[in-house]
Amino acid sequence: MAFNRRRFLQSATAGGAALALGGLGARPALAAPGGFPNYHYVRTLLTPDKLAYNPTGEIIFPSIRGVYDKLADPLGRYYLYYAPHDAPGGICLAYGDSLEGPFTEYPGNPIVKNVWDPHYSVSHVSSPHVMWNADERELWLYFHGENTTTRLARSKDGITFTYDKTVLTTSMHPAGTTETSYARVFRYDLPSRGARYVMLHMRNDKSNHRDIAWGWSADGRDWEFAAEPLIDHAAVGANNVGGPHLLTRNGHTYVVYNTDKESGGNILITEVGSDFSQRDHLGVFYDSGSAAPENGRAASPVFGTENGVPYMIYEAGERLGGAIAVARG
Repeated sequence: MAFNRRRFLQSATAGGAALALGGLGARPALAAPGGFPNYHYVRTLLTPDKLAYNPTGEIIFPSIRGVYDKLADPLGRYYLYYAPHDAPGGICLAYGDSLEGPFTEYPGNPIVKNVWDPHYSVSHVSSPHVMWNADERELWLYFHGENTTTRLARSKDGITFTYDKTVLTTSMHPAGTTETSYARVFRYDLPSRGARYVMLHMRNDKSNHRDIAWGWSADGRDWEFAAEPLIDHAAVGANNVGGPHLLTRNGHTYVVYNTDKESGGNILITEVGSDFSQRDHLGVFYDSGSAAPENGRAASPVFGTENGVPYMIYEAGERLGGAIAVARG
């Protein structure tokens, strides 16, 4: 099914009251496809100018994990990972007791640097995604550095990490691939492929348009990747797409992802089917506001639920010029 913006703009809830939240101004709520809640901006959680570790004046790619039931003595109920992108980058941690914040910056940031002897020395490391591996009872950190390489590190406490290995490079994709980064990994069974994990990531090729690619793994360490994109930028009317996240609801499997600002700056949703063979592009999942802090762009969403309330944590604002914000469903 082709992307149809009009169909989903018309699906806004009938008579829905306009909301004015956190300075975004009044705008009607869209009815989120797939039966998902309508998320609305609540507040900004992190801005670069209020952080002690701020080498470049920008931060991206949040990853949130509830650790209160996983770690013996956590700093807070939730660990929020993020990073600057530009050199030297650095994987950072903040902690808090609510998904709505406040979050406190960890004083030892960055917890992973762009030089890690003897494993690598790169211009930058960025795009942290942290997954709880229940089998190993560890937090597994996937991150990139350079943009051609995604790496894995592992931790028992979410702060001190041990380097594991490289899990993705451009060489694992078709010839002409120039970037493979911004990966997120999810526990998801694909029996036909002997897989228990799925990776979603951004892929750039010689056309210089970014698509969403995907791979599968039995153990989260050794991966196979599909040659064809999971979400083709052109199929959804965008120049570039990125920041993918896997969601399941009512027996259906979806990928949500952002477009570049020039293509609308919104978060879109595609149903991919239980075996990732479906391509039903459902349109707008979250419509970015024109006022601060979004300024026409929302990106890289992650999701959580607290006391039965759904939340989305995401990049708000210009790429490399925004903040980490939270929306509530």
